[in-house]
Amino acid sequence: MNYSKRFRIPEGNKVKLKDFDPGFTDGHENKKSALAKIEKLQQRMDELQFKLYAEQNRSLLICLQSTDAGGKDGVVRNVIGSMNPQGCRVVSFKEPSKEELSHDFLWRIEHQAPKRGEVVIFNRSHYEDVLIVRVHDLVPKKVWSQRYEQINAFEQRLVANDTHILKFFLHISKEEQLQRFKQRLDDPARYWKISEADYQEREYWKDYESAYEEVLSKCSTDIAPWFVIPSDHKWFRNLAVSQIIVETMENLDIKLPKPTVDIEAIRGKYHKAANGE
Repeated sequence: MNYSKRFRIPEGNKVKLKDFDPGFTDGHENKKSALAKIEKLQQRMDELQFKLYAEQNRSLLICLQSTDAGGKDGVVRNVIGSMNPQGCRVVSFKEPSKEELSHDFLWRIEHQAPKRGEVVIFNRSHYEDVLIVRVHDLVPKKVWSQRYEQINAFEQRLVANDTHILKFFLHISKEEQLQRFKQRLDDPARYWKISEADYQEREYWKDYESAYEEVLSKCSTDIAPWFVIPSDHKWFRNLAVSQIIVETMENLDIKLPKPTVDIEAIRGKYHKAANGE
């Protein structure tokens, strides 16, 4: 299945998350049946990222959004981790600082946009300013309601400057989220990832669902699409995200740069002499 088409939100679509099954696995029975595909995709992703870094003509921005425990860190570790850190960077957006709040909401985002040849992953992103800000009424509606158009214009400007954008909403069920919270409580190595606030946020599940639906409806564009990724099964999430990234990068037709020196002259001067020729 072509996941780039299957999970992409067409521009102008009115999205209802109830229409998307977070447990979908496309016929795969378990992790084992998908693992070989994931490994091949990761190898290909590494090759393509090497070419992108060498070419230095364009960049790739990957935005990851989800409810708590949706798997953003898991995608960074298991999918993006296959890329060379020399040309790849992860940015996690936490609560804005006093300095960041003194600027417009996109100021801190623009500072982290990828440069040519670079892949940048946003673990949370500028969309927090129409998600948590909306759900918890941190700014008036007349302020956050204007941000959808501002975000689209910002992304359009990035694309015009040769940054390609992929945005993934990692879609999990409320039941799966609770199970993942329990796993964190049962695993001392994960204690640091859980807090009482995580459970309190579950009270706003419907509000977040509505906020995400509006984001997906208003901000999935032909040039900067959103993908709703079924994520109750972590291995399928990794498979789908990997395939979409690879398909997108392959469509860029990235070329290694031509040499800027005379290769044969260098070979003749140094290697033939070393071999006594």
